[in-house]
Amino acid sequence: MSQPAAQQTPRGGAVWALVITSVAGFMAALDNLVVTTALPSIREDLGGGLHDLEWTVSAYTLTFAVLLMFGAALGDRFGRRRLFLAGLAVFTGASAAAALAPGIDSLILARAVQGVGAAVMMPLTLTLLTAAVPAAKRGMAYGIWGAVNGLAVASGPLIGGSLTEHISWQWIFWLNVPLGIALLPLARLRLAESYGTGAPLDIPGTLLASGGLFGIVYGLVRGPADGWTANLVLTSLFAGTALLAGFVLYSSRAKNPMLPMRLFRSRAFAGINAASLLMFLGMFGSIFLLSQYMQGVLGYSPTEAGLRMLPWTGMPMLVAPIAGILSDRIGGRPVVATGLFLQAAGLAYLAYVITADASYSIQLPGLIISGIGMALFFAPASNLVMSSVRGAEQGVASGANNALREVGGALGIAIMGSIFSAQGGYETGQTFVDGLRPALVTGAAAVGLAGAAALLIPSRRSVRVEVGTATEERAPVLESVAG
Repeated sequence: MSQPAAQQTPRGGAVWALVITSVAGFMAALDNLVVTTALPSIREDLGGGLHDLEWTVSAYTLTFAVLLMFGAALGDRFGRRRLFLAGLAVFTGASAAAALAPGIDSLILARAVQGVGAAVMMPLTLTLLTAAVPAAKRGMAYGIWGAVNGLAVASGPLIGGSLTEHISWQWIFWLNVPLGIALLPLARLRLAESYGTGAPLDIPGTLLASGGLFGIVYGLVRGPADGWTANLVLTSLFAGTALLAGFVLYSSRAKNPMLPMRLFRSRAFAGINAASLLMFLGMFGSIFLLSQYMQGVLGYSPTEAGLRMLPWTGMPMLVAPIAGILSDRIGGRPVVATGLFLQAAGLAYLAYVITADASYSIQLPGLIISGIGMALFFAPASNLVMSSVRGAEQGVASGANNALREVGGALGIAIMGSIFSAQGGYETGQTFVDGLRPALVTGAAAVGLAGAAALLIPSRRSVRVEVGTATEERAPVLESVAG
């Protein structure tokens, strides 16, 4: 199993790899928020209290975020295509189980299993794509992959609301089944197998990282509902933080750690991961609240609200491929930083103009600016993550980056939801706006900090001489990536 990271020649080429990994990534990313607009219908059919309904969202987020790095490590050790197929099969089967769930408890269990499958599948999409695409064309490939994934995250409420409104809530899960069944043979035939370093699984590191992420994400998920001073919430947050601190200490000394701490000595790796966490914090929280604002305050149906969000959520499909090409030509740092500052400006504008009866036309500039900013981030960010490490460590890098994005999303919903609750509420349109404005300002500030973190990334010319990544060490890396 100690095969090198260099891959076999892909059967079917880069186009097939791009289609397969983009569709799989879309499925995993979509299920983050697709359930939110279906909750009233689910409660009507299956019963359950508010606590149960929250867990239909949280069960997926929790297992997905906690197991992302472990899923990437399994792929590196036992074969990325093999584990991708296993994760895709689990995700597809769990989607069918969710659609057929006879009660709320079985739905929550199916959602948790969905998250397990997604955690194995999602980080491997990027490493499999990298293996199949020549280095000179990766920017465009990452752009398309990022556009599809960004669209999935942002359009989850629209797709979920439309299917629930016009067919039934079960179809938000049935949608995954034919896609998964179609992808399984395609992935088996068209993707080449590849491996990481061949190092043995890091069991202590896996337990520390998974336990730490579980504690933090669980605390963030439950905080807004149970209160931030609740014993279980505080215990989860403190225990999770302690376990992650132990993971950092252990990984800095272990011989074959799951996530080598030396990677963070690279300003490129550290900067893009900090930017990703902060960007998802601001983006997830903003979309979560703005979709409710359009429905609860302005009176749009779920479908109407989703369509009006398209200037933001649909922009990645238009701009992200161009952003990928730009990152190939001028480097990822200026494109990512520009995108983040644009999205921060868009959110700040929305916080300024939103009222209880704001017209759509006055909101439109903020939505467009935010959409362009988000689109400029996705493709170059993926490129920066994958090019900041050696080829054999790309699975680890992808898993870590995806885990930080998920934690950032959970953190964004928790923090911005708490600010909303403290300053406003659902009583009237005005009280909703009173809570929404400071929450959006917080989101804009988080994305602005992400832009500042992106500026810490070295320019393309200086990457070779970064501290901790000497030129002689990078030379085989660049050859591996180019292969």
